[in-house]
Amino acid sequence: MKLRSKLYIVGVAVLAVLFYISNSTDCGCTFAQGTSGKQVVAKAPAHAQAKSGGLLVTFVEIGAAKCIPCKMMQPIMKEVAEEYKGQVNVVFHDVWTDQGRRDAGKYNIRMIPTQVFLDQNGREYYRHEGYFPKAELVKIIKMQGVK
Repeated sequence: MKLRSKLYIVGVAVLAVLFYISNSTDCGCTFAQGTSGKQVVAKAPAHAQAKSGGLLVTFVEIGAAKCIPCKMMQPIMKEVAEEYKGQVNVVFHDVWTDQGRRDAGKYNIRMIPTQVFLDQNGREYYRHEGYFPKAELVKIIKMQGVK
């Protein structure tokens, strides 16, 4: 097969995936990072969770379980969830699941991992793409009054 034909096929496949993501609907479910490190289903969308319980920030990580930089973010997410419990809600979306693909479309994700930070009203106030060191991440959540 010629290189041009291979590139054409890859291009069509990428466009098909992007089309699928952009036309997917959101059912309102999210996958929250539990204290055990396993994903648990949360029935309310991330922005609704941010409004309840005095939470100041919802930290949404969009990635994949098999992505190396995403795996590097897992311990940071767990530490943030434990250290700022009651103030920060940590949510993880795996783009390789059906729901995760819908969530990636909802947040207009271009690459993984992507971190989206929502204020207590559910509005995005900061976004970062790629690995995000904990010290820098903590500066971002403290912008909303997290102590």
